[in-house]
Amino acid sequence: MLPVRKFPTYLPLLCAGGLLFAGLAAGAPAQGRTLGGVEFESCVLTAAGLPRPTEAQCATIAVPEDPAAPDGRMIDLALAWIPADAEPEPDPVFLIAGGPGQSARDSYPGVRFAFRDISRSRHILLLDQRGTGGSNLLACPEIDADDESVDITDLSMQQIQEYAEDCRDELSEKADLRLYTTAEAVFDLDFVRRAIGAEQVNLVGVSYGTRVAQQYAKTHPEHVRTLVLDGVVPATLALGGEHAANLEAMLERHFERCRETPACVEALGDPRGNLAAVAARLRAGGQDPVRYRDPTSGEWREETPVYEHLSAVLRMYAYSPLTAAALPLVLDQAAAGDYAALMAMADMMMSQLGGQIASGMHNSVICTEDADDLARVVDDGAAGTVLGDEFAELLLTQCEIWPRGTLPEDFRTPLAGDIPVLLISGEYDPVTPPRYGDEVAASLARGRHLVLPGQGHSVMGVGCMPKLAAQFIETADASELDASCLDRLAAPPPFSGLHGWEP
Repeated sequence: MLPVRKFPTYLPLLCAGGLLFAGLAAGAPAQGRTLGGVEFESCVLTAAGLPRPTEAQCATIAVPEDPAAPDGRMIDLALAWIPADAEPEPDPVFLIAGGPGQSARDSYPGVRFAFRDISRSRHILLLDQRGTGGSNLLACPEIDADDESVDITDLSMQQIQEYAEDCRDELSEKADLRLYTTAEAVFDLDFVRRAIGAEQVNLVGVSYGTRVAQQYAKTHPEHVRTLVLDGVVPATLALGGEHAANLEAMLERHFERCRETPACVEALGDPRGNLAAVAARLRAGGQDPVRYRDPTSGEWREETPVYEHLSAVLRMYAYSPLTAAALPLVLDQAAAGDYAALMAMADMMMSQLGGQIASGMHNSVICTEDADDLARVVDDGAAGTVLGDEFAELLLTQCEIWPRGTLPEDFRTPLAGDIPVLLISGEYDPVTPPRYGDEVAASLARGRHLVLPGQGHSVMGVGCMPKLAAQFIETADASELDASCLDRLAAPPPFSGLHGWEP
């Protein structure tokens, strides 16, 4: 676990791309609109770091918490609608966010450029999956790093479980935690589809959202016109089971790029060797506190570096080739005893991730859908890696006490049939590598898998991909796409110094 000012008891399994934090703000008074049988009011979606807010229409829709008990407790789902620029086609597009635990409404402002061509002729719908955002949020309280009674650099698995128990007990007062899984998300999505009067929909699933999209398509194939799967999760995959091995493989590819770049290897040496030296030193403990500037506020901070800082930075900064390009430099500095950049990167990462993932909902999904399979593969390929088996053990420790729902019998059955599906992957994706897209595409008669050269996780907004996605949704035919424009993509060269890469 990563010691920062507010210390979450997890790191998200699958993020849906960038590390932007977004929120919902009240908009200027304006006339509301109606879509199907749902009345909306004007609202604004905002994201930190973005100069212009996203105007939207917002509504809440009440659904049964237990789909099998329609007369039981009801919960409100938060829905945002981005109206089409022109006369809309009858089949809207739903964005399904990742995590698990991200809010679709909060995620959209940071990725709206990926939908700029799609929104010309189709409504965009952003439904916060139950347990996230404005849909009966299930967020565990964070551990306060300023509490001197808690040594967050040395939390045992027993302490982690105790925090999970406290969260479980607190959230159980407002939710049946067994009913916040992918199966209920599928129910909610179809409930909303009917409420807005759409016979068919197009689904854009990102990362974990690709699991939801595939499960919906298996359950309601007649209501799916097209699927776009960005950062593909196979139905057969236990989330967390291959994280360590996947990250290790992609780190090695980034390190190899440094070794193949004369300026990088001359200035920084061998990144793998530097990683081994830094990891051994941090695992041994006993480091002196390090002063560094808070990357957001510029204020000086002081903290003792531990191994978890290193593993978390390597894991999350590998998501994007732009940030991964800086890893050889950071490792070189740390190997020389300078941890300031590493600490600043860890601080920035966790400050941006904080609040993005609803950890209670995250646990409900993982513990119901993946824990049993994860327990069987926890040691596969993890030995000697950056993450080791601690990441999977952390999840399993929390799942020992977390309520579990019921898994559909066909949950692990791959999606098949003739629904048009566009699958997209980044060549250097450390969490959903391209082979996952190949696996899912193999059972799809009308599926096509595009791998974006040099790119990482969540790639729909990269290069010409927004236009290709819009063309696919327009024609519902991935086979006719001219994807040659993707050939121009490439990862940035690895840094060779503080000023970036050599020209």
